[in-house]
Amino acid sequence: MTENWFGRTVEVTLGPPGHGGFCVARHDGRVMFVRHGLPGEVVRAKVTEDRGGSFCRADAVEIVSASADRIPQVCPISGPGGSGCCDYSHATVAAGRAMKASVVAEQLRRIAGVERDITVEALPGNDDGTGWRTRVRLGVDGAGRAGFHRFRSSTLVTDLSCPQVIPGAFTGLDAERWRPGSELAVAVDGDDVRHVVEIAPAAVSRTGRRSPGRRGAAARRAAASRPRPEKIVDGTGRPHEYVSERQWELDATGFWQAHRHAAQRYSDVVAEWSDVEPGAVAWDLYGGVGVFAASVAGGVGSSGRVVSVEFSRRAASDGAAALEDSAQVEFVPGRVERVIATLPSPSVVVLDPPRSGADKEVVSAIEATDARRVVHIGCDPASFARDTALYRAAGFEFAEVRAFDAFPLSHHVECIGLFVR
Repeated sequence: MTENWFGRTVEVTLGPPGHGGFCVARHDGRVMFVRHGLPGEVVRAKVTEDRGGSFCRADAVEIVSASADRIPQVCPISGPGGSGCCDYSHATVAAGRAMKASVVAEQLRRIAGVERDITVEALPGNDDGTGWRTRVRLGVDGAGRAGFHRFRSSTLVTDLSCPQVIPGAFTGLDAERWRPGSELAVAVDGDDVRHVVEIAPAAVSRTGRRSPGRRGAAARRAAASRPRPEKIVDGTGRPHEYVSERQWELDATGFWQAHRHAAQRYSDVVAEWSDVEPGAVAWDLYGGVGVFAASVAGGVGSSGRVVSVEFSRRAASDGAAALEDSAQVEFVPGRVERVIATLPSPSVVVLDPPRSGADKEVVSAIEATDARRVVHIGCDPASFARDTALYRAAGFEFAEVRAFDAFPLSHHVECIGLFVR
């Protein structure tokens, strides 16, 4: 039986970065996933989680031999035991991008079986990695204080000093007391207007309240995903956002790219790579408020058709309002996997699925159409690589990939892939 290492501190040399914001190390025949270190560093790592088996999780609590890429921690609330948001804030911006590129390349190689040189590109306005985030979801603890979740924990850090957010986003929020167990959605829109919405606590089942295991966690996630009462605290709760001189009005609790410049950059790539022709049919799956539908609408022209599928009826309605002058765009509310078989066959498919990615059912449905090009946006390297493997198995060539540093100071990275046949 494997000895439980929880709480144990050992000296290790850190290897390459892994998917999830850690570096890989080995000690006594076991793998350690060590956060807050950099490749090549010698650190003293304290084990924070050990469920047995071949690996455990740890934090670098002392740097014995530092990397040249190490800098003073930019985020005052991250680090061992702190908030889980800024897990690369101890690295130079260039080193952070290099680690992300390494992770994307490794996931593509291991899961999809493809070799690609990856460069993680900067987005405008984040030279030092700070002041880019316009949307944040905060938790509220039992004392009514807003804060960030600690890594893999339900407890909160109630210091709102995260450097990712644009200046002024959190002003005054730490002086208020909120409903315990609620959440705060904070959005600063394209007009620099702040919107704050308090979301009521989730109605968690008895299983979710009492079970510490997977069933309880699943019950808590299900409760959190259900619609909950909302209270507008600041602003109108309806941010205005802009892409290519078009305005969207949407809910502050709805989806919009967190990085101020991400939506425009991704839209530009989609418009270029979709390469639609006048009169063509295009799909925009997981379409939100239709930013990518707008990107391809001009290409298909008035004789073409763009079908945007989005589960949220409110988002689909907001998209239809923003694109009311584009008669060729149709919004279809519903789950992608349920409605995809009813859609007209496309020549181009654009999709921006959730972090879990598209699944085999959706890719198989795309395979059965006349689609010659697929533009896939993914915010998780592992699910992006898995979907890449599915497209290749369906007969698509992995033609292009671009990766963007849309989440500076963190390990997260956005990938856009072009698949053709």
